[in-house]
Amino acid sequence: METALAERDADSIYSVTELANLLGITPRAIRCYESKGLMSPRRAGTIRVYNYYDHGHLQITLRGKRLGFSLSEIGDIIQMYDSTPGESGQLTYFIDRIQQRRHALQQQHDDIEVTLRELNQIEKQCRQQLQRLD
Repeated sequence: METALAERDADSIYSVTELANLLGITPRAIRCYESKGLMSPRRAGTIRVYNYYDHGHLQITLRGKRLGFSLSEIGDIIQMYDSTPGESGQLTYFIDRIQQRRHALQQQHDDIEVTLRELNQIEKQCRQQLQRLD
């Protein structure tokens, strides 16, 4: 995938199918992200054409989704990248969101551990009660 992109330059254009294949997603997913305002492809007649920047926006979107960010947060990151303060503002915002996401995941992790301990204790009590009944 990456080598195919590396062979292309910033002036290259992609069809929705080609871009979907490059990123391992469906054309429908691309259209969904487009409808959410995360990218704005040009049109050649009735056909959408995607450029190097659209490809980058999709990579940011997919990485953000993998990390658990909302499409709104991803949109904010993309918007910052495309405007002032640019990459610096984007990175600062992203670091803040990473810290928030890490905190939320740690809380979920802690909650899961507590729940697992409770389940183990309840199962142990149930097994002991079952042995007494036998």
